[in-house]
Amino acid sequence: MNKLKQTFTNTKSKRAFNKYLKFFNQIDYKNIIFINQFISKQGKILSRRVNRLTLKHQRLITIAVKQARILSLLPFINNY
Repeated sequence: MNKLKQTFTNTKSKRAFNKYLKFFNQIDYKNIIFINQFISKQGKILSRRVNRLTLKHQRLITIAVKQARILSLLPFINNY
C-alpha cells in the first residue's frame, strides 16, 4: 500500500509552485517580463490551475495585469 501512495505523489507541482514563490515580492504592473508568464498568447489571464498559484497570488497577478493594460504596457487583446 505504501508503494502505491508514493507513485501517485507529484513532486513537479511543488517544484513549479516553489519556482515562483521567490518572485512574488516583485509582483508589480511595471514588471512586464514576469507578468507575461501568466498571460496566454491571446492576451488572456491564465487560470489558477494552469499557473499553479494560490488564490492570493492569482489575485495579485490579476490586479497587476489590469493595471498594466490600463497604462498601455500590455495589450488588451493580441490579434495575430
